[in-house]
Amino acid sequence: MQAAPTGSDAAAGGRLAGRAALITGGGSGIGRETALLFAAEGARVAVADLDAASAEATAEAIRGRGGKAIAVACDVSRGIDVARAVSTAEEAFGALHVLMNNAGIFPADDGDPMATSEETFDRVIAVNLKGVFLGCKHGLPALLRAGGGSIVNTASFVAVMGAATSQIAYTASKGGVLALTREVAIAYAKRGIRANALCPGPVRTPLLEDLLRDPAARARRMVHIPMGRLAEAGEVARAALFLASDESSYVSGATFLVDGGISGAYVTPD
Repeated sequence: MQAAPTGSDAAAGGRLAGRAALITGGGSGIGRETALLFAAEGARVAVADLDAASAEATAEAIRGRGGKAIAVACDVSRGIDVARAVSTAEEAFGALHVLMNNAGIFPADDGDPMATSEETFDRVIAVNLKGVFLGCKHGLPALLRAGGGSIVNTASFVAVMGAATSQIAYTASKGGVLALTREVAIAYAKRGIRANALCPGPVRTPLLEDLLRDPAARARRMVHIPMGRLAEAGEVARAALFLASDESSYVSGATFLVDGGISGAYVTPD
């Protein structure tokens, strides 16, 4: 990865000073909080999202705080969109040093294998797994041109353990992200690129809050969280910052759990 700033420049510019980052799914939730944090730490940020207005709102928030940001409309399941997002970021900032493949969906009709439709399964895989593949496919050449960089792929704690509430397509997609991340990390380790999978536990985002409006559904999930609460998106963003920065210079191919202790607990589902 590009050498980290030192001395007064580092103190003034932050942990990502001089870096350019592309974050998919940057219009809301974890992606938005990460974009704001990366910018506060000195990065120039390309905010990509299917919802162009949400992407622009995040970029405008960054610019309003004195940072540099652009917005890009992007459907991560389409290679042409992802390639355009990467090229737009590279053209705007001159290089790309950090790629966070964060966009994902979690439809309400994703349930157990018998209840989940083939169409829902395909749609989740297309966004959550194929989208990460396309991000790496089109982002890796840009990172190599910059002399190396960091890839952060958002997976989930359900990639390493079964979910309390069945969500077969989502769980399968995130398990695939872990395997894909390890493969990328190994293939590009000697070319200055690190790749890690960020695995959040349940995060208090609009997406999850909608799914947990039912008190019974909320109680069923909360009983599995040792800390007794959902994560805040900013807490996950700080983990992403660690993986994106040179503070994690010897971390690659990792399954980086930020789950409030869920994966270390033993609670039998009802």
